[in-house]
Amino acid sequence: MYRSKVLAGLLALGVTVAAAGCGGEPEGSPGTIKVGLLASLSGTYQAIGTDMRDGFQLYLRTHGGKLGGHPIELVVADEGDGPPTAVPAATKLVKQDRVSVLTGIVGGGSAAGVYPVLTEAKIPFIGANARPAFKDVSRVWHTSYLSQETGASVAQYVRDHVDGSVYAIGPDYQGGHDQLKGFTEAFTKAGGTLANADGKTRFTPFPTTTNFTPYFAQIKASGAKAVYTFYAGTAAIDFVKQYSQSEIKDLPLYAAGFLTEGGVLNAQGPAARGIFSVLNYSPDLDNAENRSFVAAWKENHDAPPTTYAMASYDAAAVLDKAIGAAGDNPTPESINRAIGQLGQIDSPRGAWQFSKSTHSPVQKWYLRQVRQDGRALSNMVVTDLATVGK
Repeated sequence: MYRSKVLAGLLALGVTVAAAGCGGEPEGSPGTIKVGLLASLSGTYQAIGTDMRDGFQLYLRTHGGKLGGHPIELVVADEGDGPPTAVPAATKLVKQDRVSVLTGIVGGGSAAGVYPVLTEAKIPFIGANARPAFKDVSRVWHTSYLSQETGASVAQYVRDHVDGSVYAIGPDYQGGHDQLKGFTEAFTKAGGTLANADGKTRFTPFPTTTNFTPYFAQIKASGAKAVYTFYAGTAAIDFVKQYSQSEIKDLPLYAAGFLTEGGVLNAQGPAARGIFSVLNYSPDLDNAENRSFVAAWKENHDAPPTTYAMASYDAAAVLDKAIGAAGDNPTPESINRAIGQLGQIDSPRGAWQFSKSTHSPVQKWYLRQVRQDGRALSNMVVTDLATVGK
């Protein structure tokens, strides 16, 4: 029902939305630009991918269905749980649907798998979630963050506020490795000590781990004074609910913001109360762009917008500016060149700009805590953290 309403609204604005895998899409009319959006619309990270899709579509809805003055044909495809589904979906978007730009992608592993497809096609990629490091970023841009930056931005704060060692734990896949590496390297560099027996992060099998009780026993035995973690999606729900009932429930829990972001917080309920998290966005930020964004989002959603929706909304904003600056007949090459010439981007998260070296945002990070906000729990900003990126 929700999808039908979204499609009807976009069609009324002149936006053509096609689902990848359905053949026979009509050729774009003169001036129309095809944009591919690849996100997890099924599997572990379905909620994240749905927010990313909705964030991009929200920008289109509030900007007349056009980017840079051109009608947009948005072709949506399902990333699924990783490279096995993401790569063929991206290949179809590029080779059959012949999109001029690709955006989205939830997982770092998916991004790494899709990268060769985009490199061969020579089209720009404006990612809107985590991204591993790439050797050549000449056509790769990101509106979210590099995966290691989340933990790196909060490491000094944890070192300064925890009197003792910290236990690091996360999921055993590329995104988990990158997220925890960012924290542990910055934390130990700042003089912090990991409580893990071998001085290395404890990784849990992904996506099969649903019982975290044995790992909580290991944390208890380590003598840790706090825990730092990264989980998202259904794993985040399991981790938080079990943590709140475990023998280490009184240890301060610090996390990459995805642990309590979006719909997972509703599912966690009171178990999430008091958790500290770090992220590049919070819906309670007080700036004009964010107030407009939150109000528009709430017209069609019962919950506040997430960082996933915000980053995808910003991906559309980047394309809006770049396509408008790419000439009368924008091509993948001219759009990519125009992205590289953009300056400051006004965003719901606060102003940011692309790093010249990594093509990811130079942006401020925020420490948040799950607190009561009226009748609901919310991730509320506690303090600003470092501005990360170069």
